[in-house]
Amino acid sequence: MATTLAQLGQEVIGVDSGEDRVRAMADVVSQAIELDATDEKALRAAGIQDVDVAVVSIGENIEASLLVVMQVMDLGVKEVIAKAVTSLHGKILQKLGVKRVIYPEREMAIRVAHSLVVPNVLDYIELSRDFSIVELPAPAEFVGQTLKQLALRQRFGLQLIATKRKQATGEEITNVAPSGDDMIQAGDVLSLLGDNDRLAHLDRLFKR
Repeated sequence: MATTLAQLGQEVIGVDSGEDRVRAMADVVSQAIELDATDEKALRAAGIQDVDVAVVSIGENIEASLLVVMQVMDLGVKEVIAKAVTSLHGKILQKLGVKRVIYPEREMAIRVAHSLVVPNVLDYIELSRDFSIVELPAPAEFVGQTLKQLALRQRFGLQLIATKRKQATGEEITNVAPSGDDMIQAGDVLSLLGDNDRLAHLDRLFKR
């Protein structure tokens, strides 16, 4: 997360008690500081009270996770995001006022489960228990047809919300809300919104 935020041009302060991890991130983030995040004085000296968002990614040590969350909130940080490893951990974080609780292991497990049901899925976003957005490589049967000809909503009950296409230069272009006249090309990646059963049905249909 720290690396991606830095690549997106954000100013990132990375804090960890492990010397090796801090050294590894020194040239990646704006500041990489070795300190005990449960120490409020050390956090204040690092300038944590001035950040817009604090991300607490301590998972295994639940006591330390809760303590750090309370420390950054006491410092006045308005938006806190925290990692949880159990449902109880997450409930406590929410009661403390954490704006967003992340369950990385659970979320990855759900993604893997969906990839088993729909093997061609490249990426997956769960909207609800029944509806998702998935990225799939365009089936060969779609290539050379316009979206109007494909009639995805009428035939499959699915909504195409975007396409990704790699250019000869290697650059990837995303076409959001493509028109009915847009034609699918070999190598395109389709972002489809729909019922999970219908998405799985489409995958099975073209896998055959």
